[in-house]
Amino acid sequence: MVSITPSTRYSGISIAMHWLMAALLVATAITMEIRGIYPKGSDARELIKTVHYMLGMAVFALVWLRLIARAAGTTPPISPAPSATQALLGHLVHMALYALMVGLPLLGWLALSAKGKPVALLWGMQLPMLIAENRDTAHLLKEMHEVGARIGYGLLALHAGAALLHHYVLRDNTLVRMLPGKR
Repeated sequence: MVSITPSTRYSGISIAMHWLMAALLVATAITMEIRGIYPKGSDARELIKTVHYMLGMAVFALVWLRLIARAAGTTPPISPAPSATQALLGHLVHMALYALMVGLPLLGWLALSAKGKPVALLWGMQLPMLIAENRDTAHLLKEMHEVGARIGYGLLALHAGAALLHHYVLRDNTLVRMLPGKR
């Protein structure tokens, strides 16, 4: 009889998607943080905003693939196993991150629709407007998007900090399970 043991690492697809999403999230944040360097209405500022929209929509598309891969794959166990409280907190942070990866691009798309501005993509393609133009709604949605982004910064810092805490202080395999390459 063959003994089956769970993998100690995530699948290559899950690892690649994790780090691709991390890079996209950082790039998306950077585009909004540096847009203020350029004057309102300038071509450079508009280009940066367009890149931000495209990166946000890439996050929105890829998060669904990531969720499918996560549902279809297995989660390697943490060794040694964390306490029930640590496990619950980890699940809550992951759920919040996934909610933001869906919610922030959707809020941005809705805000632009309410502002009457289509989301421009590559080669002149545009996403459809989701709601009718309404300045008050646009302002509210933009505020929600910005608050969500600030919450996202905190969650990403918490996520990265927890991974480092697990690796260097608790000395478990939490971080190693998601690192690329052979371990």
